[in-house]
Amino acid sequence: MTATTIALLRAKPTQFAPAAVRTALREWAFNTNRRPDAPRDVVAILRWVERNSLPVSAWEDPEKVDQVLRAIDTRLDGKQAAAWSRKRNRRILNVAMKYAVRRRVLRTNPLPKGKESTTAVKTTNAVDKRSLLNPEQAAAVLDWIRRRPRGGERLHAFFATLYYCGPRPEEAVAMRVEDVVLPDPDAVDQWCELLIHTATPEVGKQWTDTGEIHEQRDLKGRAEGETRTVPGHPALTRILRQHIEDEQLKPGDLLFQGESGGILAGSVIRRAWRSARKAVLPPHVFESPTGRRVYDNRNTRLTKWLNDGIPPAQVAEWAGNSVAVLLASYARCIEGQLPDLKRRLEAAGDLPDQPSTS
Repeated sequence: MTATTIALLRAKPTQFAPAAVRTALREWAFNTNRRPDAPRDVVAILRWVERNSLPVSAWEDPEKVDQVLRAIDTRLDGKQAAAWSRKRNRRILNVAMKYAVRRRVLRTNPLPKGKESTTAVKTTNAVDKRSLLNPEQAAAVLDWIRRRPRGGERLHAFFATLYYCGPRPEEAVAMRVEDVVLPDPDAVDQWCELLIHTATPEVGKQWTDTGEIHEQRDLKGRAEGETRTVPGHPALTRILRQHIEDEQLKPGDLLFQGESGGILAGSVIRRAWRSARKAVLPPHVFESPTGRRVYDNRNTRLTKWLNDGIPPAQVAEWAGNSVAVLLASYARCIEGQLPDLKRRLEAAGDLPDQPSTS
């Protein structure tokens, strides 16, 4: 919306720095909680923007609409934004246009429709195979994190949970000790079980009603109150059992905590993961997509489940995806099954021999 607003100004702001205008719009004008408390310098900028904004009738001009679309498709350095960013920006703008039509501010939605709206924005849900970690790489990164002087053991338990069970990071940080079912230490079956029921993504304290950085939500793409259970490898059972004992955690406590006892911060998670990759991976691998994001632990686990022959419907249930989304995302990463598939096809036989006509 910031780029859209700036694109619809009559003139460029010469008396204000461009960065100051963007900040005033993003942090104050578009935030209804903070808008009444905007400082004096911000109020001056917003009043200037209001005076210099084009009327709503500008949306009836196709050239002006194209100008706005170019603006939201372009980064601040003048280069084209990534395909996913362009698609997201257009989707958000389309929601705003539909709202304007519903409120009778606009007569019709002026944005392109159908194929015309997506021709320039092609994206794929498929996971990049290069982003997946092999077992040796995952083991080295996790071991480095475990040996980290500051909070290493705690972070190791968190990343091990991502790697072995594949929850989304915002789901893992929301888990409580009571959400983990650990078997008796003497039991033959040492698989644990995780109950996933809440997500706490980072949205910024200026955007939450509580003033907290994280916002508590239901699971992504699921009905309100829906949960799912995921089995945890015996290796994870040992890690979590030791983690709970070392941290002296009680059932109602957060399973993974920050240094002050609160929710584990995303900045800490990302910094530890990047440091570990840089420390253990060769430079050319560190610069590659391999494990670049914390989320790649989830991608690696879901791919491994599929490659190990776990039925897609079961993997989708553990992952909290639909089967369609799972296959669209990970089909390109499935490997190692071709020899078996060839044997099945050969066993089905060839065309029957036809009698000779001579």
